[in-house]
Amino acid sequence: MGDHTRDHTVGPPISGNPSGWQQDRAVSNGWEHGTLRRAVIHGVRLFNAGAFHESHDCFEIEWYNYGSGTEESAFLHGMVQVAAGAYKHFDFENDDGMRSLFKTALQYLDGVPNDYYGVDVVDVRTTLAEALDHPPVLEGWQIELDGARPDARAEDYEYAEALD
Repeated sequence: MGDHTRDHTVGPPISGNPSGWQQDRAVSNGWEHGTLRRAVIHGVRLFNAGAFHESHDCFEIEWYNYGSGTEESAFLHGMVQVAAGAYKHFDFENDDGMRSLFKTALQYLDGVPNDYYGVDVVDVRTTLAEALDHPPVLEGWQIELDGARPDARAEDYEYAEALD
């Protein structure tokens, strides 16, 4: 990884002590991988606003920074599948496609720490598992980040647009 995953513009978590962050780490304001945290912030906010394609892109572009077999890669790949599954469900009413993507997401997220870079991974895994049998649980569901369920801002859409 190294310098290419550092980002000094990313602030500390709003609350908690998530995996990937240490208060006494100077680099990237305490984040092991500042660019991963930046992608998580934008990706979660966009997901919560129903911008699933844009959310997917935020997680996917960051996923390329990590080799296969890493915890970072597993988390990001899982979140790519979460956004893609929601996109299938909400934009295409394709619950078979959603189920396939969520099953894969659950495999990737298995073993990822419960509070990873601020994301409540337990809630994500629980909701995905419930949606396999009962897709309506996705209605109104938002991903928790730092103990809140933030919505998208203009800067999140700008970040996603700049990825193209």
